[in-house]
Amino acid sequence: MRLKHGVISVDDHIQEPAELWTSRLSKSRWGDRIPHLERASNGAERWVADSQVLFEHGVSRAGALMADRNREPESWAEVPPAAYLPSERLKAMDASGIDYSVLYPTVAGLAGEAFGRLKDPELELACVQAYNDWLIEEWAGASDRFIPQCIVPIAPIEATVSEIRRAVALGHRGVVYPSLPMHLRPVPHVSGPEYDPVWAACAELNVPLCLHAGASPELQYTPYNGLSAAVTEAINAVTRPVSSVFVISLWSFSRVLLRHPNLRIVLAESALSWGSLYMEWADHQFDHDGLAREGYEKTPSEMFHNQCYFTSWFDQVAPFVEHVGADHILWSSNFPLATSTWPRTRATITHCFQAVPAEMREKVLWKNAASLYRL
Repeated sequence: MRLKHGVISVDDHIQEPAELWTSRLSKSRWGDRIPHLERASNGAERWVADSQVLFEHGVSRAGALMADRNREPESWAEVPPAAYLPSERLKAMDASGIDYSVLYPTVAGLAGEAFGRLKDPELELACVQAYNDWLIEEWAGASDRFIPQCIVPIAPIEATVSEIRRAVALGHRGVVYPSLPMHLRPVPHVSGPEYDPVWAACAELNVPLCLHAGASPELQYTPYNGLSAAVTEAINAVTRPVSSVFVISLWSFSRVLLRHPNLRIVLAESALSWGSLYMEWADHQFDHDGLAREGYEKTPSEMFHNQCYFTSWFDQVAPFVEHVGADHILWSSNFPLATSTWPRTRATITHCFQAVPAEMREKVLWKNAASLYRL
């Protein structure tokens, strides 16, 4: 590992190019069911697969690179090159002081959930594998500063596990997974034993399971239609990280973490500020309801501190280190989403790490990520 700036951004997004799936999936087998761009009646382009609109935000999430951060590209011609070209992304990383970037998808969903909504498991698998192969070949192949993470089919479980093993063998360093797959199509509840082979595979292969906020929009309320686009997006941006409280609660109280003590969970785009409240509240309820008598060997906060990580990009760090723990905080630039700190990433870090000792600062900014992703 080579550090120049001392920052590993653990939550950045790549923009899949227009021809990714059309160039890799069989036209004779899948026809127009392949994910592709098509022009809507209003003239804007949109991503479509199997007659479903994959993406409700134009063609990209690249607000940080747009002249107006509240506006997303509505056609491929508007997508900034730093969103989809590795060479341009490296320039942006250097400009913002980022050494390594851990990659999440965009069109495939914040957590790969877009393909989880497809009703045909074979098409889902084909789309997933095309993305995973492309990410290794085009991004990881371009620079070792890009840390690839695979997406996976949500069912059948045998296919999920098989793709995790295949992708990790190719070089993927993490598994991006929808936190609540049962919201996508009729599959078992994520807390059930049916998913144990998935969690066991991640633990065995020593790769984190990464649950990105916003992949389950049902956890956020829909803003009032009469609000402006800017206000609507502001509400979504505020409620998206806090929706992670439902996710960490479910994974703690459902015994998933207890059943798989070597499984590591990354809560991407979670922020930190609600974490201290959650630890206090969850432990209080655990004790109040006598859950130790229900066979729980650890409190929710102990489970978190053994296995989980919060991710932020804008919080003041010092107030939350005591409860969350410096060993369990990761940092990102959230590039190129509209909520990204770009182009003020370094200034934001300086502001957010006031009164944080140097050792803790290094843990949060790069040491925790270097260990987690085996850099």
